[in-house]
Amino acid sequence: MSWFKRMASPKVKGDEKASVPTGVWKRCDGCGAVSVAELVKQALETCPQCGYHFRIGGRDRLRTFLDPDSIYEVGARLEPLDPLEFKDQKRYLDRVRAAQKSAEEPEAFILATGRLKGRPIVAGTFEFRFMGGSMGSVVGEKVTMAFELGLEQKAPVVLFSASGGARMQEGILSLMQMAKTSAAISRFRESGHPFVSVLTDPTTGGVAASFALLGDIIVAEPGALVGFAGPRVIEQTIRQTLPAGFQRSEFLLDHGVIDMIVGRRDLRDRIALLFDHLS
Repeated sequence: MSWFKRMASPKVKGDEKASVPTGVWKRCDGCGAVSVAELVKQALETCPQCGYHFRIGGRDRLRTFLDPDSIYEVGARLEPLDPLEFKDQKRYLDRVRAAQKSAEEPEAFILATGRLKGRPIVAGTFEFRFMGGSMGSVVGEKVTMAFELGLEQKAPVVLFSASGGARMQEGILSLMQMAKTSAAISRFRESGHPFVSVLTDPTTGGVAASFALLGDIIVAEPGALVGFAGPRVIEQTIRQTLPAGFQRSEFLLDHGVIDMIVGRRDLRDRIALLFDHLS
């Protein structure tokens, strides 16, 4: 077999994993298939074989969801402070600086105005690489700003959640964001414009217990983990084995927690259609 055919035909024998050259191939965490990385990228970071959804960055999500050249970022200079002077093994601000460097973002939430198939909307998304997408004071402020902008511009709001929950380093200040964002949604509803909440993997903790599950329409990506506490914590607490697929979006749809499951490649069309029906 020529060197080209050897490169083009990665194989798995038994339980052994094929060696995947960095940046050329991408192995699916769902079905184990190995695909050309460029094809996965063209499919919006979903597996061409089984449809498994890889996690994606916040800016990539906004770029693929909103109309090209319509994105205007809001609140880009907001950065966290440390009013509690919190320190565990490291100072909180040291953890923030490290997260800013690794995620290349000032915080765990990106807020923007833009257009969806020509319709003005307000959109926000978490950046999970920034401290697990945890919600602190800045994240809560930006989420609140999303609904204030929606009121001001008379536009619908779409928020993409990917979070481990409230940020423990900010203590009660982070927990206050649950009430703050929920109150902002209540005020926004008076405008009559819809709030679509899109749950991605994972959406947990204080984010799931507040605005993420308060959407007028709640959409989830396939296979997304959604819940307050993680399944391992629940099993250890109740000392019972949980049902198969517990807390995954398919399980939540069956039990009426969410309204629909939509694949990433169909989100633009489906949400635009929802707005057409709701306006």
